[in-house]
Parts: sequence; C-alpha cells; structure tokens
Amino acid sequence: MAAAAANLAGRPGVRVVVIGDPGTGKSSLVVAVATEQFPENVPKVMPHTRLPADYFPDRVPITIVDTSSSPEQKPKLIAECQAADAVVLTYACDRLSTLDRLSSYWLPELRRIQAPVIVVGCKLDLRDDQQNSLEQTMAPIMQAFREIETCIECSALRQIQVPEVFYYAQKAVLHPTAPLFDQEAQSLKPRCVRALKRIFILCDHDRDGALSDVELNDFQVRCFSAPLQPTEISGVKRVVQEKMPEGVNDSGLTLTGFLFLHALFIEKGRLETTWTVLRKFGYDNEIKLRDEFIPTSVKRAPDQTVELTNEVIDYLKGIFNMFDIDNDEALLPSELDDLFSTAPENPWTSDLYKDSAERNVLGGLSLEGFLSKWALMTLLDPANSFANLVYVGYSGDFNSAFTITRKRRVDRKKQQTQRNVFQCYVFGPKGSGKTALLQSFLGRQPSDALPTNSDRFAANTVEPSDGTRKTLVLREIPEGDVRSLLNNKESLAPCDAAVFVYDSCDEFSWQRARDLLVQVASHGENTGYEVPCLIVAAKDDLDQSPVALQESTRVSQDMGIETPIPISVKLKDLNNIFCRIVHAAQRPHLSIPETEAGKTRRQYRQLLNRSLMVVSVGAAIGVVGVAAYRVYAARRNSSS
Repeated sequence: MAAAAANLAGRPGVRVVVIGDPGTGKSSLVVAVATEQFPENVPKVMPHTRLPADYFPDRVPITIVDTSSSPEQKPKLIAECQAADAVVLTYACDRLSTLDRLSSYWLPELRRIQAPVIVVGCKLDLRDDQQNSLEQTMAPIMQAFREIETCIECSALRQIQVPEVFYYAQKAVLHPTAPLFDQEAQSLKPRCVRALKRIFILCDHDRDGALSDVELNDFQVRCFSAPLQPTEISGVKRVVQEKMPEGVNDSGLTLTGFLFLHALFIEKGRLETTWTVLRKFGYDNEIKLRDEFIPTSVKRAPDQTVELTNEVIDYLKGIFNMFDIDNDEALLPSELDDLFSTAPENPWTSDLYKDSAERNVLGGLSLEGFLSKWALMTLLDPANSFANLVYVGYSGDFNSAFTITRKRRVDRKKQQTQRNVFQCYVFGPKGSGKTALLQSFLGRQPSDALPTNSDRFAANTVEPSDGTRKTLVLREIPEGDVRSLLNNKESLAPCDAAVFVYDSCDEFSWQRARDLLVQVASHGENTGYEVPCLIVAAKDDLDQSPVALQESTRVSQDMGIETPIPISVKLKDLNNIFCRIVHAAQRPHLSIPETEAGKTRRQYRQLLNRSLMVVSVGAAIGVVGVAAYRVYAARRNSSS
C-alpha cells in the first residue's frame, strides 16, 4: 500500500539535512543509520550518505546530508537547508540547553525554509529519568512551531529508534500532514475535504449518496490492489456507526462516514492511507490534479482563442439544472459553492470573475450568466477552465471540451469569422463612462459602478441581427494601463474589436480618447494585429460639446471608421451598441482605423507595386524585342 503511494508521489529520492548544536550527536546518528553500529571514532562531519530504495517500504532512496554548526559554515548550512526536502533537527537529551536552543534559535531560522522538521533527541541512553516525558517537553514547542511533523528520541550508541528518525523524515515528505489536516482545529483541511468528496462521488456509481459494499470494495481494489472481505467491510461500517451514526445508512457508507474514516486514519498517524487514495485519483502534494491530468498550456497563435464545444456546453447546462435546487432558473451563491465543492476552491470568487456576469436581485446567476462565466474563464485561462470542468465531473478530454479558433489574420483575409466568443477592449479617459458601459451590459445601474483602477471584465450573450447567439466579453482598460499594455507586441492579438469611450460633454475627454485611438491604431499597424474600432460618445443625455462632436466626426471619417455612436446609460438608450460591437467583430476586415503614418505606408506600397509593374512590363517588352530581332536577323541571313 505504501509503495504504491511512493511511486505515485513521483519522487526520485528524498534529501534529508541533519542540523543542530555542536555535540548533539548529528554525525553519530548518520553513521548509526548507515552502518547499524556505533564506531568509536566519528568524523566531525559525515560525507553525504545514501540509504537505498529498499531500506524503507516506500522504496524511495534517501540522501542524508550532515552539517557543521560552526559560524563560518553558516552560509553552507543555509544553502543545504534550502535544498532539503526535510530537516532533522537534533538536541542532546542530556543537555537541556540544546533543547532550549530549538525555540530560541533553530526553529525561528527554519521557518524561512518551509520544509517539514523532525525534532530528534539524541543520546537517549544518557537521559535523566527525572526529566519530563517527551510529550510534556515537546507539546508547547510543537504548538508554537506547526512545521514540526514528529518528535522522537533515539540512541545511536544503543541503536534505539535510529532508523525510525529517517523513516519519519521520509514520511513527512511523501505523506505530509500539513496539506491534509489542521492540527489546531483537529479536522481535515477544506481542500482535502473537497478532493475526498470528488473521489467519493466518482466511486458512487449509482449516485445514491452512499458507497455500497460492492462500491466500497471496488474503491479498495482501485486504491490498494486488494479486495476487502465481507467481515472487513462490516467492521469498517461498525466503527463508523459507533463514532458517527450518520456515517452509515441502509445504502452503505455516506460521505460523512467516508470523511470520518480519513480523519481517523490521519489522527492515528496513517497518513499514507489517505495519500494513497489521493494519488490514485491524480492529486499532487498541493491536492490539485497533476499536470498529466490537466494540460498546463495550450499551443495556439497569439490571435487564436479557445472556446467551449457544444458537447461541453450541453454538459454545463445539465450541471446547472442539477444544482438549481429550488428550480428558480438561477444559481444562488450557496448553490454555486456546492457546485464547486469538489474543486480546490470556487474559481469565481476572485476579483477577475466575481462581478463579470449578470445576476438577479437575489444574487442568482442565470444559465446565460453561468455559461458566460465559463466562456470568459476559457478565453482567459483554458487550462484552469478545463481543470474546473474535471473537478465538477466532466469526463471528456481537452479536445472534446474546447475548440481553438482560426487565426484572426486568416479571418481578415477571408472577410468572415467562425468565432462564437468575441473579446472587446474598452478604452477611454477616466470619467468617460467606461465602467458604466460595462455595468449596463450586465443590467446594472451606473451607481453600481466599481472603481476603475484595474482591468475589469463583463461577459454576456448578444443576439446579432442574423439570429445567432454570441458571447461578448468586454475588457475595460484603465487609461493609466494603456502604455504598459501596448508595450507588448501581441497585446492586441486576442482583441476582436476595440471601443473608445469619451464624455460627449467634455472636449478634453474627446482629445484623450482620440489620442488613445491613434495609439492603438498605430500599434495595430506596426504589429499586424489591427482591430475593428468604434467610437462611443457617452452621456448623450447631457449638454453636448459642439467641438467634441465636430472633431470626433471628422476624425472617424479621416480614419475610415463609423461615426461616433451616441449612448446614454442613464436613460438606458444604448443605441444597440453591443450588437454593433459584435457586428464589427464578425467583419474583421472592416472598421479598421488608418493613421496618417499608415496611409503614407499604404500609398508608398501602392506606388512601389506600380513601379514594379512598370519595370516588369518594360522587361517583358525588352525580351520580346530581342526575340523579334533574332527572328528578323535569322530570316535575313537565310535569304542572303
């Protein structure tokens, strides 16, 4: 059982560093475990010592690194600890001053390393019988320093518990306590509970909320390659029922009982049991699915995006209906938390996704809002989207879940696109109405608008005039972030359309919007990632600036794009702006602004092409002339 866990841990070996005050028995401990005897002459510092793979049941070799405690060796000591998988910290049982040094010096220093620590009392044979027990001595220290995995006393001279020191060190690496169990609360950690809940659901084949005897036996065979006898199954259920009656019902072992069993294993020090289960189902030491189960990157060109397939959309619709407990056609926050309760965490609690979709007055997420959030997560982070699909029960592979769109450059050449999700960058000066535009897209009032100090997303479905349904993602770009955005050559590659919002009452607001438009258009011309652009004249319900109106109309005509679109979020007069954005994105060859520099380059290319054509025609005429002369000369020579 433990060997399977070690193999699944995927570690080629464990590196254990032994540290402590001078004279505490570090080198003697290393010699004793390697030779199983206590030599008279022990070197001050032992060379690296290797315990072979078959030394312990986990079958993972251990490299033991002895260290010097002298001040001049401190940089080397720190480096060794930083490279360690686990640290064995020694004190001498016959010198209480070395015990005091654990809390006053060594453990605070080790806190920076973040490696599991095994505290070892060496020279047990010299221990005063009047001293407190190990439990009494170490309890307050372990309370203060949670990184301590185990405390043990040993004697290298008498060969007492020497191998156990390194067994516990290896175990702390292969089967760590910290990710699974909260020592202070004496309970399983939330991420561990979530993983075990997912495993329980995967093993509950008939979906009756309990593991029957057959399902429990299948689980045992899958994880430990050994069946359970009927008497053993009865014994397991009896133990659970005695301690937690709700852990067993007429159908079998419930989720509550399943979690109780794992908490019991951990409390009894059998962490390898829970780790074996987790690793058999693909989890790593952070209790996330390993990379071979979840692709960490998706190969695509910068102007290609990732979208959900119809297969996975249908699956998500089924999941939505399953967790809509009250059948109100919306998922309340509690229902969403339940849906993601088998994932390491709810991915939509981050600021990036939290306010990105439309909600009802009770905070419920409609089906369209639910699918829009999935589309947004897939657009921004396909690997994370796929991981969460797997966590909530999707069993298909990456290719059945997602499709990679055609390059947008190809779309421009073909003058059409097959995309169903469009991303629109929303530019504009501060106070122009960008955030209010995003809020209106989600059915919110301008008064609900949030501070514009970071990127913000709004995703919703749009029905263009052709009767299809598309997902539009609006990404608000704060004015102060535009320069850093455009420093990246490929920053416009994922953008299907860009909107430039200005306050139609404010001439200065228009000037800033115009400057942003020129910057973005120039960046597109220089990088080849041109995008269709629209100008939006916001706050149309207020007194307009004649200069802003005239100038914006002139600039739009000069740059070859549509005249500014007036909107009033306050009056809910949006002039069909979201459909117009989708329409522009669907025709990627149109509405692309052209700067003066761009016009000059285009005219130069046209002139160059015409010149090459003239040269080509002239060369052709010259070739024909030479050929005609040769025919004439040949005829004249033959006639003479």
